[in-house]
Amino acid sequence: MSADHPPVTSRTEADKSATAGFFYALTAYLLWGFLPLYMKAMEHIPAVEVVAHRVLWSIPIAAIILVALGRTGDFVKALKTPRVLAMMFLTALFISINWGVYIWAISVNIASQAALGYYINPLFSILVGMALLGEKLAPLQIFAVILAFVAVVVMTIAMGELPWVSLILAVSFTFYGYLRKTVDIGPTQGFLLEVILLSPLAIAYLIWLSMNGQSHFNGEGWNYWLLAGTGLVTAIPLILYASGAKRLRLATIGLMQYIAPTMIFLFAIFVFDEPLGFWQIVAFALIWTALTLYSISIFSQRNARS
Repeated sequence: MSADHPPVTSRTEADKSATAGFFYALTAYLLWGFLPLYMKAMEHIPAVEVVAHRVLWSIPIAAIILVALGRTGDFVKALKTPRVLAMMFLTALFISINWGVYIWAISVNIASQAALGYYINPLFSILVGMALLGEKLAPLQIFAVILAFVAVVVMTIAMGELPWVSLILAVSFTFYGYLRKTVDIGPTQGFLLEVILLSPLAIAYLIWLSMNGQSHFNGEGWNYWLLAGTGLVTAIPLILYASGAKRLRLATIGLMQYIAPTMIFLFAIFVFDEPLGFWQIVAFALIWTALTLYSISIFSQRNARS
């Protein structure tokens, strides 16, 4: 084969990896899109308590997956690597902040602000990808990003106030995604390490709640099962997301995130009875146009390489 042409096998493997990454990320975002329904059922439980249970119940789920994959050796190796431990502690902090603010927003009926945060997040992801990872965008992709930015501005102005909830969600998840992409650890191993690092705080807080008679893990109604189920609804989409992030450009995974906030907005409007104004509709149109243009550009580049 001529030296002027890269091996076809390398292109094929790269395309297969990207395709797998796309479906991992797509599944994760769809699951996150339905998450408000689950969290709404626990709106009577304080957000911090829900986060603590998410941490603890995620440990056995992630451990079972890790054993089934036969990757326990990688996990033990990560435990012995100080840099990995430090990085995973940072990712654990970012994701716990994100969880807490998101759960609180759903419980106080501002799901629309939570959705706005996840609309802003792709913009941060793209900027971080360009600034820190050297990712470059084609002209059509740049135009798509500009449309998305305009949409976010429209939504922010329509709300009439600084969306601090949205900004916290966007920044925390952007840097979570960036750190998870750059640290040398697999998605399942990384997630298990994150929740283990958070578990001492979670255990201490839940013990304190129980001692003060404030725990909702008491078998009343559906509380027990809802809190225990947080392990599944937390671990599975986050592991899928990390698997996708490892295989996709940060800009691509960032723009795919419009799927989840769109579902959140639809639930906020049609299920939670939050208002939908004219400018929010305009923003939706701009965002989906941006996503369509970006997708067209991605597939055009792939076809040009084949």
